[in-house]
Amino acid sequence: MAKENSKPPLQFVADNQSRTSKVQQLINTIIQAINIGDLEPGDTLPSINQLSLTAKISRDTIFKAYRELVRRGTIESSPQRGYFVATDLNKVMLFLDTYSSFKDTLYHNLRSNLPENYGVDLYFHHYNFRVFESILLDNIGQYSMYVVMNFNHDMLSDVLKKIDSNKLLILDWGRFEKENYSYVCQDFDQAVYNSLVSGLQRIRAYDEFVLVFPKETYHPHETINAFKQFCKDYAIKHSIINVFDPFDKLENKLFFVIDEVDLVQIVKTTNSAKLELGKDVGIISYNDTPMKEIIGNGVSVISTDFALMGKMVADFVLHKQKIQFIVPTTLTERGSL
Repeated sequence: MAKENSKPPLQFVADNQSRTSKVQQLINTIIQAINIGDLEPGDTLPSINQLSLTAKISRDTIFKAYRELVRRGTIESSPQRGYFVATDLNKVMLFLDTYSSFKDTLYHNLRSNLPENYGVDLYFHHYNFRVFESILLDNIGQYSMYVVMNFNHDMLSDVLKKIDSNKLLILDWGRFEKENYSYVCQDFDQAVYNSLVSGLQRIRAYDEFVLVFPKETYHPHETINAFKQFCKDYAIKHSIINVFDPFDKLENKLFFVIDEVDLVQIVKTTNSAKLELGKDVGIISYNDTPMKEIIGNGVSVISTDFALMGKMVADFVLHKQKIQFIVPTTLTERGSL
């Protein structure tokens, strides 16, 4: 509900010499007033007639600026109250699957690219659909923007269709049709293939390339297809296993590891056997973490730029413009390869 202002009325003076349109100048002035606290959620804005008189600009200019801010969700309007700052302004729901260090990177880069008056509430569904559905249903209408890691990689969850698509950003994955939605996603297929091709020379130094892909993982199976296609195209001897067996022969094998538990097991087994990572045994891990930079001489990774992902999410939250972006995924070669 709008509230009457006890503060001085909004002051706007158009710069006739600026290359920025008067419409955009007014938009910028209102957003700046909100960001520094001169305007707060629920504060009433000057009427179109009033602002036209005081600022000496056309009613059409003010109407266009207000209409754009309404579209963004920055302000609202009602026949009784006129235009006012949105009451749910600057509240963002970030809904992820599980906690991990690279999700932490995403979160902190999102926060660092938002003004201080933006609030980000972080939730996790841990691949429990009841939790996923109930948390979303409980919070629809409570936030200005929703950033959600969809529950299912193969289809858009029905509950997400209840959220205004202009306020929803689908995060990280989704093989389903996303044309009508904003998204910032990873590519688990072609980008993985391209990453392996970039490391072809080092990969060929090993006798066998082994993908360790647990049965219970939620990691998209497109990565298996990319691995198989790469090995076929470049005549690489390969195998796919679900569980790493520490008693299997390790020498001259290169492991492509999805799960952190398997990574730890392979490193421990290699050390116990007095073998050398990057020479006797190779490792490529999925998703980078600070720890992987310092294990041994560093663990090579195929990883998405989660810092960039966080920045792209912040851009969507701030500008409320439709975005469809695939975050680059690349191979970083370190001592383990």
